[in-house]
Amino acid sequence: MSRQVSRQFLFFCVAGVIGLVVDTAVLYALAPWLGWYVARVVSFLSAATATWYLNRRFAFAQAADASAEPLWRQYTKYLLSMTVGGLVNYAVYVATLHWLHFDGAALLGVALGSVGGLGFNFVSARYLVFKAQQRSEVAP
Repeated sequence: MSRQVSRQFLFFCVAGVIGLVVDTAVLYALAPWLGWYVARVVSFLSAATATWYLNRRFAFAQAADASAEPLWRQYTKYLLSMTVGGLVNYAVYVATLHWLHFDGAALLGVALGSVGGLGFNFVSARYLVFKAQQRSEVAP
């Protein structure tokens, strides 16, 4: 893995950890009113919005700056591309809640789901959403 890709992955992971905090906070704040399943959808969208901003600003800043694409379109592409990783994430979360019955099961489900979607999400962000970076990269 090139130095540039390693740097992007590191920032992507940091954004993911921040997204996990956003995800968990929103989930626990809304679950009493919406239930664990609907609140999880809202929390995922909140986390995806936070990670889009952070990834745009830090992990893929050069590509984002070079892009002539409107922000709303880039944001929409990001959300759509994260949906597949989000579906993996949500499936792991639901399976965790279904199979494990203890107070921290929801938190564990969020964490395991996040790890499950990480690989797909990085590749789709790098090659689909912030692809301008590839044109300006110099091989190591």
